[in-house]
Amino acid sequence: MSTDFFASFPAGYALGLSLIVAIGAQNAFVLRQGVRRQHVLPVVLTCAASDALLILAGVFGFGSLALAWPGFEQVMRWGGAAFLIWYGARSFLSAWRGGGSLEAADTAAQPLLPVLITTLALTWLNPHVYLDTVVLLGSISAQYPDPLYFGLGATCASFSFFLLLGFGARLLAPLFTRPRAWQVLDVVIGLVMWAIAYGLLYSAVM
Repeated sequence: MSTDFFASFPAGYALGLSLIVAIGAQNAFVLRQGVRRQHVLPVVLTCAASDALLILAGVFGFGSLALAWPGFEQVMRWGGAAFLIWYGARSFLSAWRGGGSLEAADTAAQPLLPVLITTLALTWLNPHVYLDTVVLLGSISAQYPDPLYFGLGATCASFSFFLLLGFGARLLAPLFTRPRAWQVLDVVIGLVMWAIAYGLLYSAVM
C-alpha cells in the first residue's frame, strides 16, 4: 500500500463513521427493519450505496453544483421536513394502535418496493446528508494526499456501519416479542422524525 493510502483512507473512515453514527431518521428506520428482520440486506445496501454516491460526488467536486443553486437547500429542507412529519405521524399512530409483536411483524412483511422507496426518501430528502457527504466530506478530502482514498474510507465506514446496525439489530429480537416494546420503539422513531423535521423547519425560517 502507498503512503497516500495510509494517510487518507483511515482518516476518511474515521470521519465518515463519526458523521453517520448519530441517531437520525435513516438510522432509526434501518434499526426498525433489522429488528423486524424484513428486507434488511436491500435496505442496508440502499443506504450505503446512496452514501457512496454522495461521498464520491463530493470528492470529485460536485458539491459546488449544489451550492451554485441557492434554492437547492431550501427545497430539500421543506420537502424533507414534510416527509419526516408524515412518517413520524405514522409511527405515532402505530404506537397508539399497539398490538404488534415480533411474531406478528414477521407474518405481515411489507413488500420490498415500498420499503425501498421509504429508504430512499429518508436518505435523499434529508439536506443534512448533502451537507455531511457532498459538501463536508468533499471539501475535507481535498486536504489529503489522495482524496479518492479518503472518499473510499468514508464509503467503507458507511457500509460497515449499516451492516452492523441492520443485522446487529436482530439481537434485540427477544425484547420485541412483547407488544409494549414495539410501542416504545415506534414512539422513539416518531420523536426522532419530528425532532429532525423541527430542526429543518427552524433553520429554514431563521
